[in-house]
Amino acid sequence: MNQKTFRNQLTVKNTVLGVQFLFVAFGATVLVPLLVGIDPSVALFTAGVGTLIFHLITRGQVPVFLGSSFAFIAPIIEATKLYGWAGTLSGIIAVGVVYGIVSVLVKARGITFVERLFPAVVVGPVIMIIGLSLASAAVDMAKTDWPLAVIALATAITVVIFGKGMAKLIPIFIAIIVGYLVAVIWGKVDYSAIAEASWLTLPEFTAPQFNWQAILYMIPVAIAPIIEHVGDMYAIGGVCDKNFIEKPGLNRTLLGDGIATAVAGFFGGVPNTTYSEVTGAITLTKITNPFVLRIAAITAIVFAFVGKISGFLKTIPQAVLGGIMLLLFGMIASIGIRSLVDSKINMGETRNQVIVSVVLTVGIGGAIIEYGTFSLAGIGLAALVGILLNLLLPQTKKGE
Repeated sequence: MNQKTFRNQLTVKNTVLGVQFLFVAFGATVLVPLLVGIDPSVALFTAGVGTLIFHLITRGQVPVFLGSSFAFIAPIIEATKLYGWAGTLSGIIAVGVVYGIVSVLVKARGITFVERLFPAVVVGPVIMIIGLSLASAAVDMAKTDWPLAVIALATAITVVIFGKGMAKLIPIFIAIIVGYLVAVIWGKVDYSAIAEASWLTLPEFTAPQFNWQAILYMIPVAIAPIIEHVGDMYAIGGVCDKNFIEKPGLNRTLLGDGIATAVAGFFGGVPNTTYSEVTGAITLTKITNPFVLRIAAITAIVFAFVGKISGFLKTIPQAVLGGIMLLLFGMIASIGIRSLVDSKINMGETRNQVIVSVVLTVGIGGAIIEYGTFSLAGIGLAALVGILLNLLLPQTKKGE
């Protein structure tokens, strides 16, 4: 984009629209770092930088905003316990590399390769595990103050069910605000983090530390977000009446997402993903100009250096977050069920029953494979088992 075009695009209207799109993605983007225990300013920074990287690689053609991925919450929490945050970051970088590898394969062999390797019968139960594996964490946070948690939960449910227009797109943000205001009224907010924060400050960046165990633990988790990415590209293409799978190409969008995630890992942030909330906002506003999303990205980067914002986010009571999580993680699991239904997977077939059953049991049951210092467990192991079963078990013949 030349300077003249840039000046023509950088209008007051587009700036306001860009900030509005960030507002739509804000609650979900900062919720993930709050849940995994890192500075939310880092997530804002890496989301902004990642979005700009994505637009650069896709030649500025796709109107998306990359925010924190919910799919990685459970594995990040567990990997941090096992390998430390710095080690986990090397796993996040490796996930970005996997996106890049899949991008090359899509370029060489087409999207059918991805669909064959990661069919809904595998991806569906893996997504269910991602949601269900954190159920206990949600309850633990909610029980620190059940009345407050129930208010946040009820608010989120009310907005999801009865919300109209833009409000329906930001249930997490609204639930946080309502829960926070009630906590203020009840005198349950500690403002010390806001008081201690400077107005301008650097986000708490963390350098990654190579840990091959963390890398092997995190890599299989990339399966579900890759499939989700494909769906998102079809969705945003439908909204814009364009085929982004063909142009700029799924290989470019995957590469953009992958590099953005790898860069996030280098700075100490969480993996990025395209946000369906933003797609919903685009559908509602009919604003399909990618430049507006780049303004949202720049705004996120600016917010990352405002210390008072990070300070405020750290004062949100655990019970408020827990109440929202009770709905959020259950909805993630329901998305897994929906993917099976939408793909018309015949659960009457023994083959499909076996794959789904084993994947769920391995993932939720806490199975682990160990050999010396090597170990593979949880979502990663379940995903690998699902892929192998899908490739090895014979397909059911028609009429059987």
